[in-house]
Amino acid sequence: MGAGKDFIILLVEDAKVMRTMEKKVLSSLGYENIIEAEDGNFAIDILSSQKIDLVISDWNMPNKDGLELVQWLRANDALKSLPFLMATGRGEKKEMAKAEQAGVNSFIAKPFNAAELKEKIDEALGLRGLLADIKKDRKYVTDAEGRVEMHIGHIQITDHLVIGVLKHLINKGEFKPKHFTLSTECMPSWNPIAKSLESHTVDGACILAPLAMDLRSANVPIKLVALAHKNGSIFVRNKTGSYKEPYNEFFKGKSFLLPHFMSIHHMLAHLFFTGIGLKPGMPGQEKGTDVGFEIVPPIQMPNMLASSSSTSGYLVAEPLGTKAIAGGIAEQQFLSSQLWEDHPCCIVVLQEEFITKFPDAVFEFVDLLVKSGQLIDTKPGLAAEIAVDFLDPDRKLGLKVPILKNVLTDPFGIRTNDLYPVAEDLEKMQQYMHKEMKIGSLININEFIDNRFAKKACKESSINKNSTFNIEVAKSKAQEILKKGSLADTDKEKKTLLNAEGKYLTFSLADQPFGIAILTVKEIIKLRYINELPNSPRFVKGIITLRNEVIPIVNLKCKLGFNVTEYDEKSVIIVLEVTNNRKKISAGILVDAVHNVTDISSENLEEPPKFSGYNNDYIIAMVKTEDKINMLIDIEQIIGSKDTHTIGQILEAS
Repeated sequence: MGAGKDFIILLVEDAKVMRTMEKKVLSSLGYENIIEAEDGNFAIDILSSQKIDLVISDWNMPNKDGLELVQWLRANDALKSLPFLMATGRGEKKEMAKAEQAGVNSFIAKPFNAAELKEKIDEALGLRGLLADIKKDRKYVTDAEGRVEMHIGHIQITDHLVIGVLKHLINKGEFKPKHFTLSTECMPSWNPIAKSLESHTVDGACILAPLAMDLRSANVPIKLVALAHKNGSIFVRNKTGSYKEPYNEFFKGKSFLLPHFMSIHHMLAHLFFTGIGLKPGMPGQEKGTDVGFEIVPPIQMPNMLASSSSTSGYLVAEPLGTKAIAGGIAEQQFLSSQLWEDHPCCIVVLQEEFITKFPDAVFEFVDLLVKSGQLIDTKPGLAAEIAVDFLDPDRKLGLKVPILKNVLTDPFGIRTNDLYPVAEDLEKMQQYMHKEMKIGSLININEFIDNRFAKKACKESSINKNSTFNIEVAKSKAQEILKKGSLADTDKEKKTLLNAEGKYLTFSLADQPFGIAILTVKEIIKLRYINELPNSPRFVKGIITLRNEVIPIVNLKCKLGFNVTEYDEKSVIIVLEVTNNRKKISAGILVDAVHNVTDISSENLEEPPKFSGYNNDYIIAMVKTEDKINMLIDIEQIIGSKDTHTIGQILEAS
């Protein structure tokens, strides 16, 4: 039993955008025969009339929710053994237990990726044992010097940069630990982080504070030894739509994206929306909800925002907000510290067994972690360079040093120079989530935190700090933030231009200098005979063959709106690599002359004027020099979507 044309999955989810996203994940796993249902009642109609092999259902839905649906199934003699996978944003341990008691075969908390979903589908179908029951005895490894290996998990967010900087400084020999060696494991999402702590396959991890506390409530033997950072998240609003008084109407009746159910982001979003007079919640959880929270993988948030006017915004760890602002799809509403100054977010936890067996290693680890956090604060440029390699080694996230440096230097942004955990902050966090949001199980915070190590590593001024959080003050700030609306124009322009910073190849067309990102350039060749193609678009000059590869050639003058003139002996072809249906293909552009490669920083950039004489859709920014204005163009946009489709057809026909 498994993927195949005869295997039918019933996907029960009230949010259409979430169904679309989950169908794509299922399709990537080979599951193509998928029937959709908007809630439990629709699902029952389908189940009563046709054969289904597996039900994948959300929990919170209107009319009949996922828990009621599985209870109906288990009471139905004909369907009581049908495999049922609960895929929901409600990721608390106590919720998992409730679902298992009702008869689900497997449970997965949003957000999840394809590999995690496949694992849980196999579990629901009985193809593997319950993973929650798998425990591994950690075998500790020491080197010739007697140093124990410390294996730490993290995900690809700036919040976990302190671990990356520590690893970098150790690898460079600037830190020389006497009691431990450090290995790190980058994981795709929060589910693997939680699972690795439960199964004891890591010695510790950077993890969301509420998620770690929820694990602790389920008797996972972990303890907090330091913060990973303070602040560091951003609330962005969809640029689509009119933001005007009454401002809270902009969010009403729309969805809002969060990275995890058990997160500070969930708490701060709840606090903001209640502060501006709206009732937020998970769709279908309560009647009268004004803003529906959806749990979405952070990396997918910008695309969802850009493609859906019914998505009002998201709150997430940086730099995913600044990237969306720089990309022109979002407006900044506020940074998380503006609602709760110096709030905790991600924390560093270690297994109790490791702490007990290797206290000297933990003392040294926390001390060097604190020093790494201070380096991020004092040398943000270096830290941004380390971040790109540590968080995006395969360059899949598109992280850029300028954007990360901007994130690290924002006065209201992430702080790593004070990693001392204030117990009162964590107590207020869990109390708000438990009492106001009705989620989470209360734990003894003082037993959860092992502050011996941070007390030795941190300054006295940090140790004696009190909590700054006050609910009523925060709600008052929410009203101010709502009215302010967004960044000042100068700050907005600065963030928008961050995406344009980098190395550019400069060239000229009709004596006007232009630049394109050097990373898109494969090579530069002399002008040669170009085979014209009948019935091709005007901007396609023709094709050439280069080392047995067919290269379509684009007439850049035509695309930019110039008068198309003949090229001469100085003219060249710049061969580029562009994306076509997620595949890299080669294409060329005709230019009059190539000049040099130039480093361009955002300080020297300005937004292009609304009318420049060229097709402004393709102009990213302009660089003013003493005698000329250099236009930076977006080559992916010039040879993008529709055009790459055309070019793809040309390549297929050649």
